[in-house]
Amino acid sequence: MLRIGIIGLDTSHVTAFTALLNDSTHPYHVPGGKVVAAYQGGTPGLELSMSRMKAYTNELVGQYGITLVPELPSLAEQCDVLLLESVDGGVHEAQFAAVAPFAKPVFIDKPLALSAASANRIADLAARYGTPVMSSSALRYAEALTSAVKEVTSEAEGAPYAQGVDAFGPTPRGDGAPGLFYYGIHCAEMLYAAMGPGCREVRAEPVPGGECIAARWEDGRMATIRGRQGGSFGALVHGERQSRYADVAADAKPFYASLLERVMAFFQTREPDVPLAETLELIAFLEAANASLAGNRTVRLS
Repeated sequence: MLRIGIIGLDTSHVTAFTALLNDSTHPYHVPGGKVVAAYQGGTPGLELSMSRMKAYTNELVGQYGITLVPELPSLAEQCDVLLLESVDGGVHEAQFAAVAPFAKPVFIDKPLALSAASANRIADLAARYGTPVMSSSALRYAEALTSAVKEVTSEAEGAPYAQGVDAFGPTPRGDGAPGLFYYGIHCAEMLYAAMGPGCREVRAEPVPGGECIAARWEDGRMATIRGRQGGSFGALVHGERQSRYADVAADAKPFYASLLERVMAFFQTREPDVPLAETLELIAFLEAANASLAGNRTVRLS
């Protein structure tokens, strides 16, 4: 039974994850470990962080008996694995740097970082200390999406990815996160779950109520994201001969449970379900889309 530590108690993910992990009566309980301790964290001056931290902290301590630890190195010493959950992606690099020397597997919730430069520094730290890292949005593992991708790729032998995908969802802007890094990352994760890595060119344009992003992969495949202010997430996934619609809100199983199953497997094997190189590309994709929106130009990923 792995001892799990949480870094950052300023997001609803911490209570959702702890319920799934610690409550064996939960209908979607994920076995293999329990949250035992947490570092409160929080970003002073960021309303999104400070306005919610007290309530989530009280729930974890009062309902689940989680121990609060004042220093990150102490948390890493007490736990076998870590969930880095801070809602402010801008602090992920510094928080990871404090625990990376312990070489214990770390799941870093979306977004890994708020720039490609910061994401690459996290990867450098992980390589230096031999610290396994995985990062993902829960939307990547929505049951409807994974089923749709499996259906359209089953017809083509040796083709693990879709021929194209048209994803959509809310992309509001948020405090402390530049442009599409706040909510656009969910659509980007769906895109990469279906298409895999290899995007080389991004063009994003504003449209009434949101934006439209067109992306071309190195092998010629194309995908789009339609961002808007509200509504739910979904995608139309295309194969060689068929297309399947994925309504990610249609399944009873929570996204978080599907994600945590992959995270627990990662904690056991130290092999991330999403390679870190793919996550680095995804961060570069969001950065390129932001640059394209700002400059009205096509941006190539390096």
